[in-house]
Amino acid sequence: MILQLLRCPAIPVISMFFPRKLPPSSKNPLESYILTTLPMPFPTAIKLEQQPTQSSSKIDQKEHSDNKSDRQTEPADAQVRHLKDQLIRAKVYLSLPAIKNNPHVTRELRLRIKEVSRALGDAAKDTDLPKIAFDKLKAMDQSLEKGKQIQDDCAAVVKKLRAMLHSTEEQLRVHKKQAMYLTQLTAKTLPKGLHCLPLRLTTEYYTLNSSQQNFLNLEKLEDPQLYHYAIFSDNVLAAAVVVNSTVSHAKHPSNHVFHIVTDRLNYVAMRMWFLGNPPGKATIQVQSTEEFTWLNSSYSPVLKLLGSPSMIDYYFRAHRANSDSNLKFRNPKYLSILNHLRFYLPEIFPKLNKILFLDDDIVVQKDLSGLWSLDLKGNVNGAVETCGESFHRFDRYLNFSNPLISKNFDPHACGWAYGMNIFDLEEWRRQNITEVYHRWQKLNHDRQLWKLGTLPPGLITFWKHTYPLDRSWHVLGLGYNPNVNQREIEGAAVIHYNGNLKPWLEIGIPKYKNHWAKYVDYDLMYLRDCNINL
Repeated sequence: MILQLLRCPAIPVISMFFPRKLPPSSKNPLESYILTTLPMPFPTAIKLEQQPTQSSSKIDQKEHSDNKSDRQTEPADAQVRHLKDQLIRAKVYLSLPAIKNNPHVTRELRLRIKEVSRALGDAAKDTDLPKIAFDKLKAMDQSLEKGKQIQDDCAAVVKKLRAMLHSTEEQLRVHKKQAMYLTQLTAKTLPKGLHCLPLRLTTEYYTLNSSQQNFLNLEKLEDPQLYHYAIFSDNVLAAAVVVNSTVSHAKHPSNHVFHIVTDRLNYVAMRMWFLGNPPGKATIQVQSTEEFTWLNSSYSPVLKLLGSPSMIDYYFRAHRANSDSNLKFRNPKYLSILNHLRFYLPEIFPKLNKILFLDDDIVVQKDLSGLWSLDLKGNVNGAVETCGESFHRFDRYLNFSNPLISKNFDPHACGWAYGMNIFDLEEWRRQNITEVYHRWQKLNHDRQLWKLGTLPPGLITFWKHTYPLDRSWHVLGLGYNPNVNQREIEGAAVIHYNGNLKPWLEIGIPKYKNHWAKYVDYDLMYLRDCNINL
């Protein structure tokens, strides 16, 4: 269209740069916002195709005959697009030598550009435009007509449009990179309300007398006949949602025992929350990582690695040229021992035979007691596999260019998910799985076998020791994918907000937030005091 308006035929060279597809719109809401609001050049010019040039009289006749039907079917932003096209065409004219040599037309086009830009503003649809926009559109059309009569260098137009396309693609690349960085930064940042909450709870805890600071039913903590859950978290509200959603769907709540482990900073606050908000008849235990004195760098290779100067340098001096460009691998959460406790379940719970591990970014929607009666066929880990369309296999997580990996594992093996895992602790002890974990952690001291995190070493540690659960037990993706199948969400026993877009953050995917928020009582005094709301 633009080339026709510029009196240039749709020559083949144009098709050389229009067909290049721009990067697809991101599933990340923050990136999508940037990509959809970034001003793109020639929005209607993308429709260019090679076609015979029609005479102006035939075009006028066709436009006149179709005028009525066009007005009925034209999109809600037709005038907005027209104005944007005008701006681009005007800028193209101003760059052409024939126009530059005509001061009168140059001044007029610059004036029209200012007028149309002001009228256009931030309008997204025609109803957003001011009344004067139509007058400015007609005035610009007249000025462009003058320019069209002067310019006759189609090669120059092609060159200019090619440069504009290249410039816009570069802007898009930069904005996508910025969006990724901001998303990662937001995901790592603790909202003010969630910072206030543990402070408020800690203050309240120390007003209790010693008898009020203890939980009930302590005799159930080591009873292997009950349903035991392990939750490792430093987020009070997230842990509360996991417990509340589980208990609300349990057939026999009194048979469920929740073992919550947190860090020293949040220990008192976590205790106070569950003392003040006990989960019905279920049993609660809150522990601090400091209670596990046996878990030290002498015993655990990963603790030795996490405390090393090279590891801290890797996380906190990411500006260096040799740093990994992928920000998700430099998330300091990986420095927390809470993230690695899942590999020490038999040591933490020596009297238990089975335990269900739950991440703190999940919501339970059905009774889970059936998991304890599953026959894992001699395996240690029961988990949902993730080798469907949206997920990846072993070669996504492990470095198969390293012979240690390529000789021992299948790159096409199906991965599985952490977040809801039933572990047979008796088999774990019998097969000495913890030692397998330690051996591979020592081999990965230079991070050449896998990047950081817990899933890659989990895939290795439980290789050929994992029993695949039915996918309906655990549906993933609510923390990054806005297109998770709604029927799968409704039918899932557990939904998982894995990804950066957590439901307690403002960047969380809005349509998924209510599944999480309905297990939070926003009228509680602590939440009101900290201004925490959906």
